[in-house]
Formats: sequence, C-alpha cells, structure tokens
Amino acid sequence: MIDKTTIDGWNAEFGNGSAASMLTWFLKEYKGKIALSSSLSVEDQLLTEMVVNIDAETRIFTLDTGRLFPETYDLIDRTAKKYNKEIEVFFPEAADIEKMVHDKGMNLFYSSIENRKLCCNLRKLKPLARAMKGLEVWITGLRREQSVTRVDMQMVEWDENNNLLKLNPLINWTEEEVWKYVKEHNIPYNPLHKKGFVSIGCQPCTRAILPGEDPRAGRWWWEDPDTRECGLHKR
Repeated sequence: MIDKTTIDGWNAEFGNGSAASMLTWFLKEYKGKIALSSSLSVEDQLLTEMVVNIDAETRIFTLDTGRLFPETYDLIDRTAKKYNKEIEVFFPEAADIEKMVHDKGMNLFYSSIENRKLCCNLRKLKPLARAMKGLEVWITGLRREQSVTRVDMQMVEWDENNNLLKLNPLINWTEEEVWKYVKEHNIPYNPLHKKGFVSIGCQPCTRAILPGEDPRAGRWWWEDPDTRECGLHKR
C-alpha cells in the first residue's frame, strides 16, 4: 500500500495541472503495470485518445456484462479500428450467470438492491478482478460532477478493494469540458448520448434522462441516489 503522504503529494502536484501531464508521468512511471478501465463512456473515450497518444502500448480493457446495448458493442469495434488498438474484453463466468438466473430469474435486479448488487458483482466485479491481475494502477473516467457518491473523490486515490492505485484524471472536469474536447479531437462516442442517455451501462438498468435531471438518474432509477453504484468504485 502506498502511504497517504505520497498520495496527498501527488494530488497537490497534479491537482491543478492537465490530465495529459498527469497521465504522462504515471504511464512512464508505472509502464507495464497500469491500464485504462473503459466503460466506453464519453469520459473513457476521451481518456483512450489521451492514453494512446502518450503511450500506445498501454493496456485498455472493458467489461462485457452480456447485457450491454448494441450501440456499445459497435463502439468497441469503432474505437479499436480508429486507434489501431486492441480493447481487451473480459466476460463474466458462464456458470456464475447460469446459477444466478436459475435461482433468481433473468431480471432479478429489479426485485431488490441485494439482487442488483449480486448481478453487478458477477457481471462486473469478478471480471474486473481478473482484468487487473498484475496491475499496480488503474485509470478511470470518474468526475465529481457525475454523482453524489463521487463528490469527495480525489485525482489520485488508494483503492483498498483492489489493492492498487486509482487515477481519476478527469475528476475536476465539467461535462461541457469533456464534450468540447471530444468534438475538437473527433473522438468516437456512443450515439445513445444524443438520445438523452448520459451514463450508459447495461441495457435493462439504463434509461434516458430529461433535461435538468441528475446525470446518474438514468442508472438504476428505481433506487435511491446514494445506492446507484455497481461496486466498481466502492470507497
């Protein structure tokens, strides 16, 4: 575990700088032991552009839960072709999903938070653990503006659940800044964003939102706002 003093120092050093300069330092310092975990969100697409331009050898991986939108699958393919880069795809264990559906039904997540978290655990957390074997640092596209559960997150954090460093280079970015960068650099993004989908995850658990609604209102909308995390970023 890296001590808090070191992490505080990194946050002080990089907190007012650019995301690219922060990534440049960490990609060099932890080369071969750092990866971008992409959900294909617009933020992660932006980071894919940055990472590939800084060090094209850096691993980029995503989790295929088996319940994604067709548009998300298309985006994986378009992104890989644009950047001439393999996007590693990790799947849940078939036996886990078969047992879960047998015991609790296909759409168990609507019944209770417990069931929904079970589904997220088997479809996301367990594959994530496999994807991160050998890593010391993972990069995410989290922003404080996204959710009430993320307002106190820092640019550099120690992830106790996965026992490694977590970098959030866009933590201070606004949605407007993200989209400005994406359009200026012609970065591919999910067409569902133009249809009111802000945060895009599994198809049964994602809906479009109305203008002015919280960005996370379209994720697990039947739950209270303070439970709307899958567990990937539990703190």
